[in-house]
Amino acid sequence: MASARGGGGGMTWQDELASLVEDTGIRYGAGVPEADEEERDARDLGGRVFEKGYYGVYEEGTGAAAEESLKEQLTGFVMATGEMLRELGHGCWDIAQQSLEGVEETYVGKKVKGHWTVASQRLEFLNEYLPEDRDPVHAWSVIVGVFLLALLVLSVNSGNETSVELPRKLYISPPGASRIQLLDGRYVAYQEKGVPAESARFCMIAPHSFLSSRFAGIPGVKESLLEEFGVRLVTYDLPGFGESDPHLSRNLNSSAMDMLHLANALGVTDKFWVVGYSGGAMHAWAAVRYIPDRLAGVALFAPMANPYDSSLNKEEIHKIWDKWTMKRKLMFVLARRIPSLLSYFYHKSFLSGEYGQPEKWLSLSLGKKDKSLLEEPTFREFWEKDVSESVRQGNPKPFIEEAVLQVSNWGFSLADLQVQRQHQGKGLLSWLKSLYSQAEHEWAGFPGPIHIWQGMDDNVVPPSMTDFARRMIPGATLHRLLGEGHLSYFCFCDDCHRQIFSALFGTPQGPLMIEPEVDQSLTEEYIDEEETTLHNSTEQE
Repeated sequence: MASARGGGGGMTWQDELASLVEDTGIRYGAGVPEADEEERDARDLGGRVFEKGYYGVYEEGTGAAAEESLKEQLTGFVMATGEMLRELGHGCWDIAQQSLEGVEETYVGKKVKGHWTVASQRLEFLNEYLPEDRDPVHAWSVIVGVFLLALLVLSVNSGNETSVELPRKLYISPPGASRIQLLDGRYVAYQEKGVPAESARFCMIAPHSFLSSRFAGIPGVKESLLEEFGVRLVTYDLPGFGESDPHLSRNLNSSAMDMLHLANALGVTDKFWVVGYSGGAMHAWAAVRYIPDRLAGVALFAPMANPYDSSLNKEEIHKIWDKWTMKRKLMFVLARRIPSLLSYFYHKSFLSGEYGQPEKWLSLSLGKKDKSLLEEPTFREFWEKDVSESVRQGNPKPFIEEAVLQVSNWGFSLADLQVQRQHQGKGLLSWLKSLYSQAEHEWAGFPGPIHIWQGMDDNVVPPSMTDFARRMIPGATLHRLLGEGHLSYFCFCDDCHRQIFSALFGTPQGPLMIEPEVDQSLTEEYIDEEETTLHNSTEQE
C-alpha cells in the first residue's frame, strides 16, 4: 500500500476511498484480470455510487483501467460524498430513534406528549395536502426546514438592500424649554401657543402620546386659528420625557395631579379643556376621573383604551386584537407580563439614536391616507423633532412606565366617568336611601361634554375600541370619520382643525377684550381737584 501511494502507477483516490469502506485486507492492482467474488461486489458497489468502477473507467476487451479525467474525478467525489452523507443521516436518525425509545414513559415525556398530541390533532388537516406515500413526520420536517431557509435568504437579501442607505442620526437640540416646579420639587417642561392667558376665551391642555413630547399638541394647528377662536393651547412633557423630571412612582392619579398643578402654576383659574390623542387619551381619562371639577370638556382623537379592560366583551376583543401587527401584540403582552424585556426592544429602535420610520418603530399598520401623510416633508420634519425631544434623556424607564400603565388596571372603569348617582356605602338600605335622596353630592361622574373623533380606516386604534368607549359612556358625542386613518384627520389638516374647534366652541368670537386698568389713586386725586374747583367757583358767585 505504501508503494501504491508513491509512484505514478499507484492507486487513485477512489482506491483509497474504497479501502476505507471495504475490508482493508483486500489488495487492489492496477488492472483487473479475473475478479473474484469480493472484487465483483466491490465493483458493483462502486457502480451504484459512480455508475463506473472504483478503480477507473475500464476499457472493454482490454481489462486495463483507462486514465480518469479531472471532470470524472470531481463527479465521482461529489456523488460519493452525497452517498456517505445520506448514509450518515440514516445512521443518525436510527440512533435518535433508539435513544428516544422509552422517553414517553418519563416525566418530561408525559408532559410533552399531551401538548404534542393536541398540536398534532389541530394540524392534522395539513396532511391532506401531502401525497399518500409520504410520511407526515418526514415531509413536514422538510417543509419547515425549507421555509426557515427561505426566511433566512429573504432576511439576508433585504439586509443587503437596506445596508446601502446610511441611517440618519437623531439630532437633539440644546435644552431650552420653559419649566415650572411642582409641589413635590419636580420640574415640568411646557409650551404655550395661541392667545395670552389674560385674553384667552378657552384654555386647552394636551398630554402627549407614546414616543412624543410637548412639541406635539395638535400637530400643525395654525396660530391664526387659535387666535380666531381665542384659544390658549398648553402642552407639556410627561415625567421622564423631554425636559421633564422623572417621577419615582407615577400612576394615572399622579398624572392628573400633575396636570392640575401645571394649570394652577400657569394661572389657569377657569375650567379648561383636556385634549387626548391616541395613547395620550389615557391621561385625559385620568383627568376626567380625578379632577372633573376643573374640566370644561374633553376632546379625544382615536382614544386608546386598555386592551385588557375587564368590561370588553369577546367580540370587541377579537375586533381590536385582529387589527394589530404581530409585533405590536407582542409589545402589549410583554408590557403586561414581562415589562423588563421592553428595554431591549426600545434600545434597538427609537433609543438607538437613529432616525427610523414611525410605522416600524411603533409596529403600526397604517392605511393609504396615513402613509401618504408620512411622505410629506412637513410631517417628517415634525416627527423627527418630536421624537428626538421625546428620547432626549435616553432612559427607557419612562417609556416602559407608559406602556405598563396602558395595559394595567387603571384604578377606574370608563363606566365610572358617566354621570350617575353615587351610592353611599354598601347594602340594600344604602341603595334604597340613595334612590330617594336628592343631595347634589350624591352625583358622580363628569357632567361636561365629551367629544370623540374616530377614523374608520384606523388600524392603530380600531373603531371597535371607540365603540367600546361609547358603550361605557353613552353621553359622549362620537364623530365617525369615513376614509380617515390614525393620523390623517388630527395632524396637519387645516379644515379638520377648524371643524374640531367649531364643534367644541361654536362660532369663533376671537380673544377676550382686555379693558385698560385705571390707577385708582390718580382717579381719586382727579375727583378731589374737580370738587375743589367746583366749590371755589360757587363761593365766588
